[in-house]
Amino acid sequence: MMIETKKKEVWQLIQKKGDELEGTLPNHPKHPYGRNPYAHVSSLINEEFGCSYKDVDQENIENLVNFIKSIKG
Repeated sequence: MMIETKKKEVWQLIQKKGDELEGTLPNHPKHPYGRNPYAHVSSLINEEFGCSYKDVDQENIENLVNFIKSIKG
């Protein structure tokens, strides 16, 4: 389980990546009003790690950070 300070750091990184992706995600029929880039990042994390960012083990934080940084729109 991730310690609280790391959760905050990772959440800030997710927010930054979501800001970068704003307006860059392709249109999708299930999202007629546009896609939520923050939810997109969280969804990709869940697919990759099998859990929420909050539940990633302490030993995998570096992998999580690198994964978030590698996400493209």
